[in-house]
Amino acid sequence: MGGISNSFELFSTIHLATIIVLFCLIVYLFWQRRNLSSRHTEQLKTYERIVAGSLLAMEITYHIWLVTSGRWAADDSLPLELCSISLFVAIALLWTGNRYLVDFVVFAGIGGAIQAIATPVLDMNFPHFRFFHFFYTHAGIILTGLYFVWVKGYVPTFKGVIKTMMFLNIILPVIMVVNWLFDGNYMFLRMKPQNGSILDFLGPYPWYILSLEMVAFTTFVLIWLILVKDKRNGI
Repeated sequence: MGGISNSFELFSTIHLATIIVLFCLIVYLFWQRRNLSSRHTEQLKTYERIVAGSLLAMEITYHIWLVTSGRWAADDSLPLELCSISLFVAIALLWTGNRYLVDFVVFAGIGGAIQAIATPVLDMNFPHFRFFHFFYTHAGIILTGLYFVWVKGYVPTFKGVIKTMMFLNIILPVIMVVNWLFDGNYMFLRMKPQNGSILDFLGPYPWYILSLEMVAFTTFVLIWLILVKDKRNGI
C-alpha cells in the first residue's frame, strides 16, 4: 500500500497515477477542441463558470479546513504563491472571459502548475482532502490555459511572455514586504525550501532569485514556442 499513506511520497504510485490522469485530460481536451469551439457561446460560458465556481469552492473549502484545523497562519496561508495567484486569475478568466488575463494563466499559470505537480510541496496524501485540493486546482490552472488556446482561439505571443514577466516583477516587491511583515517566505523570496528543491542548483541567497527570473523566462518562452507552433500548424 506504498502509494496510500499519510505522508505524500514523490513519484509514488498515487503521484504517478495523478500525473497520468492529468495527461489524459490534456489529451482529451486537445481531441475535443474543435467540438467544443463549435458550441454556442452561451453554452461554453456556462461550462466555464461551472469550472470557475468549482475551483473557487475548492479553494474556499481549503482555507476553511486550514482555519478549523488550526493550520492557517499569515506567514504561509495567504494566496501569494505563484500558483495561488494563478488560480485566482484563472477563476477570473473563466468567469469573465477577459482576454487581458490569458497571458498570465498561459505562461505563469501553466509553467508554475506543471512544476508544482511534478514536485509537489504537500504533506497530505491520498485520500485526504488536501491531496484532492492540490491536484484539482493545479490541474485546473493548466487546463484553463490550454482551453483558451485550443478552444477559445487565443494565440500566444512573445509580447505576452514579456508582459507576464513584467507583472511578476511588479508584484515581487509587494510579496517581499508581506514576507517581512509576517516572517513569511512566499515565492521563496527569503530563503530556499528546507527539504531541497531546484533552488539548490541556482546559487546562494539572494542570487538564486535572479536565477529564478531566468528559469521563469526560459519556461515561458518554451511554452510560447510549443503552443504557437500548434497554432501555426493549424493543430
